[in-house]
Amino acid sequence: MTFANTSMNGSREPVPESLQTLVEYLELSLDRAASVVMTRHTNDVCTVYLGDPAGLIEEMKKLGTIAIPLANEMLELTRSGVNEMEIGGQAYRFVRTFTQVEDAAAVVFSAA
Repeated sequence: MTFANTSMNGSREPVPESLQTLVEYLELSLDRAASVVMTRHTNDVCTVYLGDPAGLIEEMKKLGTIAIPLANEMLELTRSGVNEMEIGGQAYRFVRTFTQVEDAAAVVFSAA
């Protein structure tokens, strides 16, 4: 079982699916020196891209979609600004920001 340490008191809890998904995307972003960009184009799913959110959406690589409840949980378990957490024994440090990509609001996760 994978555990997460996301609090200052050192507690370890099983990793929710949303954080496991986020970590997979963060690993890709580190490999490609790009940001993870989530946009919500429908009521059911968020589209996830890898690339520069300041550029055109056509220039970003579409990674797939995730269900809105999963995306919402990602936002609940992270915060705007710098985040530091340990998941499965691996330390992650990233920044969560908001922007607009074309006509859609977007959440951006970038390595810090």
